[in-house]
Amino acid sequence: MKTKFFTIALAFTAVIASAQITVTDVNLVSVGDIIYQAYDSIPSSAITVGNAGANQTWDFSDLQVHEYDTTAFIDPLGTPFASAHPTANLCVDSDGEYLYIKKDVQGMSIVGFDNLPFPKLILPLPLTYGANSTVGPVTIMDSVFVNVFLADSLAPIITLGQAQQIDSIKILVESSTEFNVDAYGNMTIPMGTYAALRMKTDDITVTDYFLYCTDTIFGINSGWYPMPAVIFPSEVEVTSSFQWWTNDAAVKFSLVQIDVDSLGFFETVDFLHNPATPASVASLSSEGFNIYPIPATNKLTIETINNNVTTLKLIDMNGKLILNNKFNTTVTIDVSNCAKGIYYLNLTTNAGVLTKQIIVE
Repeated sequence: MKTKFFTIALAFTAVIASAQITVTDVNLVSVGDIIYQAYDSIPSSAITVGNAGANQTWDFSDLQVHEYDTTAFIDPLGTPFASAHPTANLCVDSDGEYLYIKKDVQGMSIVGFDNLPFPKLILPLPLTYGANSTVGPVTIMDSVFVNVFLADSLAPIITLGQAQQIDSIKILVESSTEFNVDAYGNMTIPMGTYAALRMKTDDITVTDYFLYCTDTIFGINSGWYPMPAVIFPSEVEVTSSFQWWTNDAAVKFSLVQIDVDSLGFFETVDFLHNPATPASVASLSSEGFNIYPIPATNKLTIETINNNVTTLKLIDMNGKLILNNKFNTTVTIDVSNCAKGIYYLNLTTNAGVLTKQIIVE
């Protein structure tokens, strides 16, 4: 009896260990979230995208931090171009350039940049193992040019005798994106181990060329004809990426992203990290900076002891980026227009990062 119970328990544990997850919009970033990403520009040969299928193991624990970035997700309301993107419910301020995002139960999409619309689905939802979808094709270029390159003598050959004159050339570029959640298992990065889904994304761009040929004899066969491949063949470009997502409440973003070229090679690996975790990026000592006065009222001064080039970001409690600046000796920032309260001062050099709480009175 005990043996039977033990066997059932082992079987149940195996099912739990290999159970797949589902990622929905509630598992992703919201207004006020700050995401820390690192980049390994020389990943070891042990880092591979692995295979498709169930119960995979991806061990990326030896990823190294060569660069890092901080992304604060803020409320579009109050940003300079919010009125141009009424459907956006997330925004990222990147050095004064604004990215507008819509997140809902169906997915996460880019809405536009600054005041320019640029609709693009980047993450279909919900994510479950085996899910696949295709967006497009959508036309991203449809331009017509007066023909000054091809002789009219080619027209009868191209149109099989239907037309005699080449008037215009058209370039048609269409793009489609294929999403395929093709694997699940456990992903280990320096920050920890997580149950994860792998999503493979293929961006396919097809460029076709057409000629408008005129029937100068009968006038009934004029129209657009495909450009012969011997003159301008169709061009197909495929770029792929792999992303690993988890429904862990503490993550809210992709664990890892790897972009792959047409030959299957990749260089930089983007991965999530926690600047407070020694296993990821080095934490700078506050002794390397003089920051005063705290609390601040009108001005806040930051001095670097070693004169390192430093990126400064001031972020409020809602995740809104208040200031983004660079300096290498001393900088004084005006906080007189900041609402009273607690802020986070993020200081980043090539040696690491320091996050310090600031009070404005």
